[in-house]
Amino acid sequence: MIDGGKSFDWGRTSEDYAKFRDIYPEEFYAKIADRGLCVSGQSVLDLGTGTGVLPRNMYSHGAKWTGVDASENQIKQAKILSEGMDIAYYAVPAEETDFPDGSFDVITACQCHWYFDHGILAPKLRRMLKPGGKILFLYMAWLPFEDRIAEASEKLVLKYNPEWSGAGETVHPIYVAEEYSDGFRLTDSGEYPLAVRFTRESWNGRMRACRGVGASMSDSELAEWEREHMRMLTETAPEEFCIKHYAAYAELTAVNG
Repeated sequence: MIDGGKSFDWGRTSEDYAKFRDIYPEEFYAKIADRGLCVSGQSVLDLGTGTGVLPRNMYSHGAKWTGVDASENQIKQAKILSEGMDIAYYAVPAEETDFPDGSFDVITACQCHWYFDHGILAPKLRRMLKPGGKILFLYMAWLPFEDRIAEASEKLVLKYNPEWSGAGETVHPIYVAEEYSDGFRLTDSGEYPLAVRFTRESWNGRMRACRGVGASMSDSELAEWEREHMRMLTETAPEEFCIKHYAAYAELTAVNG
């Protein structure tokens, strides 16, 4: 159960999300395009698109993008940040997404697949994909046991929000729900290290825009957490630094039958 069942609302942190969560390095996007995915001639659906980070950053590769997210505030920010780009956005949960059969060559889900009801979603995605179409699950996370700043930041989140279950990440493959064994084949997966550069301000913003902080803390808790986090960064971190991360992907291919 996510955060022990404690409620969270991404809409509460949409402005921070828009400003501080567009942090994937170019290598992250290049590895997607190098796989021949999300490129010119393809139609792509991005589930849980948030502020449209994936569609916006891969727009130059030429695919036709559609993004959906359950939060109207997230979609509002996505539209603002995508001004001038031909990207269609809809405020709708992934499980309620409904496009005609065979609408997409690729369906992506970045940083969000564990929130979905795959029993509902998997057959819908199979129907909306073209024959041989792909699902690409994507993930990136900091590594607290390898990075002292990430570790200290996590401990501070847990001080104010002990129910948060997003702490303690280690390198591991993306778990693909068993519902995808019917109609899909796992064709590739992998993990690789990344170093992501931050300033004190941008790391504080990145942490504030996570589920355990801005999306779930009360206003008073958030204010206290932020004061303590910035004090910790000022005392222990240089003005600019890298945080050790890893990225993971799982590619599924639609099969007949």
